[in-house]
Amino acid sequence: MALMGDILQLVHEDAAAKGLNKIEKVELIVGEIANAMPDALRMAFEIFREQNPQLFTNKAALIIQLEEAIAECVLCGETYKPDQKIALCPNCNVPSGKVLTGETFQVLSYEGSFEK
Repeated sequence: MALMGDILQLVHEDAAAKGLNKIEKVELIVGEIANAMPDALRMAFEIFREQNPQLFTNKAALIIQLEEAIAECVLCGETYKPDQKIALCPNCNVPSGKVLTGETFQVLSYEGSFEK
């Protein structure tokens, strides 16, 4: 809840600075190992949307693009899919992976309107 609240606060402040008073869509990129759960983010967005109708249009939506986690072992060069930030290389069984993708958590874009 707190994470989504912070995201929506930032989006709302930026939108207000641009003269937009209603949020129509928020698009996030969430990595598989970014310590943010997409289902929890969706639930929190819906709660904020229902509790703050003055900030959102009736059809406001949250779009989440999932970023696949990929790591590369710095010892053997094996590329693999880690299940957490520190994972064992499936080839040499050493926790020496460098995460290449999957840690991103950012607002990609948002849309707003001048609706009253």
